[in-house]
Amino acid sequence: MRIGELAAETGLTRDTIRFYEKVGLLASRRTANGYRDFPAEAVAWLHYVRTAQTLGFSLAEIALNGEELRGATDTALALTALFEEKIRVVDARMAELAALRAELAARVGTGCPLVAAGRPG
Repeated sequence: MRIGELAAETGLTRDTIRFYEKVGLLASRRTANGYRDFPAEAVAWLHYVRTAQTLGFSLAEIALNGEELRGATDTALALTALFEEKIRVVDARMAELAALRAELAARVGTGCPLVAAGRPG
């Protein structure tokens, strides 16, 4: 399928598809006249990529995980492991943000960004 067809099927722009190809997330072959020709399974793969991005996975993670998933005998089990690991990362980040929020809240009203409320300056 040509890039315009793939763009129409996935709702992505041609530039996005070209970018994904450039960074190695997607492969095409060239026809005799130089047009990109994408396999039919590229549609499902690009839907996966967009969903994974929505779930907070970076393009690097998607590329790595895509390789792991392609080699997995039990895709559901492999996805579960990926999601559980991402949950751990999100939980750790939430804890960091909660600590940052508490530190900022302690400094409210101090008039000085270097001194927290109740602490000697």
